[in-house]
Amino acid sequence: MSKIIESVQAHYDTVEVPFGRTYQWHPAHLTLECECGERLTFSGTSAIVTCFGCGAAYGALVHDIHYREEHLGDEDQHPWHYDLQNQEAQHLRDEAAYPEGSAWRYNDVTASGFVNGDEERWKKARTRQLPPSFPAR
Repeated sequence: MSKIIESVQAHYDTVEVPFGRTYQWHPAHLTLECECGERLTFSGTSAIVTCFGCGAAYGALVHDIHYREEHLGDEDQHPWHYDLQNQEAQHLRDEAAYPEGSAWRYNDVTASGFVNGDEERWKKARTRQLPPSFPAR
């Protein structure tokens, strides 16, 4: 009988950066020890589904990993939708850590913040982005 060594569910890791967050996806994987002693690692996209040592088939296991990964709950698939309280706390920490004028703070993107014709380029780019049903401002 095969023995499971490690089982990791699919998930996002949240990485805080100044005034923002990134979410890194980590797919599900399973490491097991085959009856023959071979250690194998499978994910939901594994192409090789048999043991190198004895030829035991693990296709159903790979299918199960893939199925579970495809049917995650909304909070697991989109953690940024459920992270508002933590985002607000991070914003307050960043406001205190990076004072006005800091290189990590956002620059002013209003008309007063444009330099050397940037405002006209921004307006042109904005009109190209908007669908025809929305009037440009």
